Amino acid sequence: MFEDLFYDRLIKLRAKKGVSAREMSLAIGQSPGYINGLENRNGFPSMQVFFYICEYLDVTPSEFFDDGNSYPSEYREMQKDMEALDEKSRQNVLAIIKGLKR
Repeated sequence: MFEDLFYDRLIKLRAKKGVSAREMSLAIGQSPGYINGLENRNGFPSMQVFFYICEYLDVTPSEFFDDGNSYPSEYREMQKDMEALDEKSRQNVLAIIKGLKR
């Protein structure tokens, strides 16, 4: 179950970033086929390499495993910006978001 989550999330986040498996493999200091091997369910990375993967994908380890969050770095940025706003401004932003959903 968690194994499937790891593999599926890796594929999804890499595709969202718009990079090839080869490009990502080389960028994190691995052999050209490393990420492709992971995506084909051939083993797991070490913790150190997992952290490199997260850094490359611009997600925290907890965001990596949050499969309900399709845009982790954007949500993190929005949350940080929202925390800097006063209550009235936060309510205005919320109203805008709700209006856009219609």
